[in-house]
Amino acid sequence: MSGEASAGATPVDLRRVGAHPDHWYPVAWSREVKRGQVVASSFAGEPIAIVRPEHGEIYALEDRCAHRQVPLSKGTVKDCRVHCCYHGWSYDASGKCDVPYIGKGKLPNGVRTYPACECDGVIFIWPGSLPAAPPPAGLGAAANKSYKTRSFGQVVNCHYTFMHENLMDMNHQFLHRRTTGKVTPRYLGKRDGDGWMELDYTFARPDSKQPLGESLIMGSFRLDTSKPRDRMTIRTEYPHQSLRFWTSGDEPVLHVWLGYTPVDTEQRKNRSFILLSVKRPKIPGILDLAWPALTWFTNRVFEEDREIVEMEQAAWDAQGADWNQEVFPPIRDLRELLASCGRPI
Repeated sequence: MSGEASAGATPVDLRRVGAHPDHWYPVAWSREVKRGQVVASSFAGEPIAIVRPEHGEIYALEDRCAHRQVPLSKGTVKDCRVHCCYHGWSYDASGKCDVPYIGKGKLPNGVRTYPACECDGVIFIWPGSLPAAPPPAGLGAAANKSYKTRSFGQVVNCHYTFMHENLMDMNHQFLHRRTTGKVTPRYLGKRDGDGWMELDYTFARPDSKQPLGESLIMGSFRLDTSKPRDRMTIRTEYPHQSLRFWTSGDEPVLHVWLGYTPVDTEQRKNRSFILLSVKRPKIPGILDLAWPALTWFTNRVFEEDREIVEMEQAAWDAQGADWNQEVFPPIRDLRELLASCGRPI
C-alpha cells in the first residue's frame, strides 16, 4: 500500500486531515455580493449566508432561519437586516432575531455569526471558535497599481491538500508540456518556520521555444533561454499559498495568491480563489493588448492542474486510503506541515 510508512514520512492519511477552521478563508468574490443582496456559501459543509446590507459592511450568518431551518440566503435584504423568505423573521449582523408578529419580549434564539471581512476583492470568513486573528492586509500584488491582476477560480473536486502539493512540486511541469513546451525545473532550496514553508526553483528551456502566454507573464521575450536566470518561490503559509517569479530586479514579474476553501463536510471539494498579478512592462498598453492571450494561457494551465488533482482524488476514493509514494523530500515536508496544521475530519 502506501510507501510513506516505510519512508518514515507522515504516518496519517493526509486526505483525512481537515482544514483547520481557526483561520481566514475566502468564500466569495466581492463582485458576487452586491448591495442589498444575500448569497449562499459554505465552509466544510457549514452553510453560510453572506449579507451585504444597503448601508455598511458585509456580515456572515449561519444559513438557517432559527424558525423552520429555511436557508436565509433565499431571503431578502432590507436596510441592515436579512429577512427569511418564509415568515419574514429578520436578522441583523449580530445574528439576533426579530419576529414581526410576536412581542419583543418573546424573541427566540438567533443564529450563529461569523467574523467577515473583504480584502482585494475577496470576501473572507473566520469559521473557527477562537477569536479571529487580524484580517488579511493584502493578497499578493493585487493592490499594487504597477501590476495588472486577474481573479479566477472554481470548485475543484479534490481535497485541498492536493492543491498545495500540486503547486509546490514544480517537477510536475511534464504535465504542461503541450502548453508550456519543454521546461526543466531545478530545485534550489527550502526555508520554513511555524506554519509555513517555501521552496525556490529555477528553470531551463532546452528547446528555446517559449509560448506567447508565458513570455507575456514573465515580461520577457528573450531568445536565449538556455541559461537559466529566473527564480520562482512558492510558499505555503497555512492555509493559503503564493507564487512569485523574478527575472531580474527586486520586484517579481509574476505574483500569485491562492486560497482553497473546503466546501463539503468530507472536504472532497474545494473552491479555489486565485489572484494572478503581472508586472506592467515599460511599454504602456502592451500588457492590456496581450491580456486575452495571457488569460487563455493561464486558464489552460489551471485546467490541466484541475484535471490531474481530480484524478488523484478519484484514486484515493477508489483505494480508500492514501497510497502515494512520495520521493521528493520537500513535498514530504509539506505533507508534514499540512498534517500538523490541520485537524482530523
